[in-house]
Amino acid sequence: MTDPKISAAESVVMEALWKRSPLTSEAIMAEICEPQGWTEGTVKVLISRLLKKKAITAQAEGRRYLYSPTISRRTYVGAESQGLLDRLFGGRLAPLVTHFSESEKLSAEDVAELKALIERIGK
Repeated sequence: MTDPKISAAESVVMEALWKRSPLTSEAIMAEICEPQGWTEGTVKVLISRLLKKKAITAQAEGRRYLYSPTISRRTYVGAESQGLLDRLFGGRLAPLVTHFSESEKLSAEDVAELKALIERIGK
């Protein structure tokens, strides 16, 4: 099965479920409606889309449903990251880092972390 394509808005629902699941639609709404400025209807539409894409499942519990993700956050981030690299940088990481370094988007902390990573990989 290929990983479902999840929109930016849908990913907000997924983040809530990755943090803690299963959740009811009410619990999802309580977590994301106010910070996002969304209505309950918006969240219900996003849940429906994610169900249709099979990114989440719904387990009946009495008169409500409990929602859980079908893919891990790690799998999703991996696929999205690789897709970005493939689309914009020919599948290579170095051009991405070069882009950020040339546009001054790397902090001293970022540079230190990258150096440590390269050292770890080189061993």
